[in-house]
Amino acid sequence: MADVVRRCHVVSSRVLVIDDGSTDATGDIAREAGADVLRLPSNRGKGVALRVAFQHLFAEGQSSVVTLDADGQHMPEQIPRLLEAASGADLVLGTRSHLFGQMSSMRRASNRLSSQAISVLAGHPLGDIQTGFRLYSRRLFERVGFPESRFEAESAVVVRAARGGFRIVTVPVELGFADGRSTSHYRPLMDSLRIICAVLRARLELH
Repeated sequence: MADVVRRCHVVSSRVLVIDDGSTDATGDIAREAGADVLRLPSNRGKGVALRVAFQHLFAEGQSSVVTLDADGQHMPEQIPRLLEAASGADLVLGTRSHLFGQMSSMRRASNRLSSQAISVLAGHPLGDIQTGFRLYSRRLFERVGFPESRFEAESAVVVRAARGGFRIVTVPVELGFADGRSTSHYRPLMDSLRIICAVLRARLELH
């Protein structure tokens, strides 16, 4: 966590960490490393954490926000790649398709199949929809929101962005490590069902 925060500061003076109800010293460590920290009193899920971050940062007047996980998989040194690709874009996905071969067979298959299925619903071919290394524009957030509470939020917003005519750009990025199973809080059955329901709902509300 501290290392990721310090590396983010090399490319951005503004670093915000959302402490999603942790029971350890996550918030204190992030703050000591130089981040501003917003703490949620209980674990609310990734979607809620991202929504809180967007509300806070866009209210400050930021025009875009880059999101990345704090476990070291997403490399802050790759942030400039997203920024370079962001001209005229509302959503930039830092994709890992070129690294799928380094993942376990189960995770590789899951990423590929989910990306293909969601691409069909979005009407926009995308090779890696599950990546959390992204750039969001304020316009996108203000227009489509971020209503889902957990991992499904990131899949649903892609469908809303694509069906709403927002410009989505992908850029390949390097990772600190390709297979994030050991650090992920993703629950394969429950969260997969949530994603299916969320993307279907996002597709139907824009039908």
